[in-house]
Amino acid sequence: MSTADDDRIALDLLDAHLEELWRAADELQRGNRAVVPEAPRDLAGAAADDAATELLRWGYGELAGIPRFPADVFARSVGGTLMELRRRRSPWNAAALRLLDDPYVFLATGPRRHEDWAEDVLALMHREVPDPRGWLRMDADRTNNARNAVPAYPFEPPPAAGFQDRLHELEPAAAVTALAVMAEEWGCGQPFGNWPERDALLADARFLLDRYGPDARFWTNAVDAASDPARDFVQAGLKGTRVHGFITGEYINGLDLFEELGLIAVSDDEVGVFWSFGAY
Repeated sequence: MSTADDDRIALDLLDAHLEELWRAADELQRGNRAVVPEAPRDLAGAAADDAATELLRWGYGELAGIPRFPADVFARSVGGTLMELRRRRSPWNAAALRLLDDPYVFLATGPRRHEDWAEDVLALMHREVPDPRGWLRMDADRTNNARNAVPAYPFEPPPAAGFQDRLHELEPAAAVTALAVMAEEWGCGQPFGNWPERDALLADARFLLDRYGPDARFWTNAVDAASDPARDFVQAGLKGTRVHGFITGEYINGLDLFEELGLIAVSDDEVGVFWSFGAY
């Protein structure tokens, strides 16, 4: 195994530990009981002097200094360290967090293994494959017990053969606007098109989709894209976008999902899924 592989595994372990610790800290903040996990072995004695090792040293240093009390400080400190670790791991991660850190979204990339790429999308929705590059995944429902009832929660997608009836192809520039408008929260606050940072976030969306290469193709579940593959989602706004449904209609854990917008990116090697949800 190469040094790069070792670095990635070590960073993945630290990321996973911080996420587990963050979940435990959140439970404690809510007044619930939680087991605080032990930290993985640190880098004492590591001889490498590369960017990954420096990031690991930083991460373990921050971890060692996180106060366990009070619970709210514990949760904020762990969450902040986790987000900063993810930002520092790659410029792609940083762009994703700038654009989509706050709204309720799903963001994941997996390998392209099938001629029918809908099979690869289903593998992502069911959390069956990792990111080929070890980059950021946004998936707040990965450990949600709602998945006991709906395995792909919050998705309840059709079989692969049903995708063609629910998706419409987008031109690359339109795909950028579809991804960028996901920075909005459904029905909340100022529309994305009026944000002062709009152009910078559009650049982030373009950078995220550049990952899939110049020959990538894009699909959305937005109904209006059937007649307008160049649709400007920023101008149209997120609220009121008509879609073909991919989300569950089940009412679970006090949450009702009522709106969505999805974007799928497909290259020869990778498939990316970006989805925004409205819920109450």
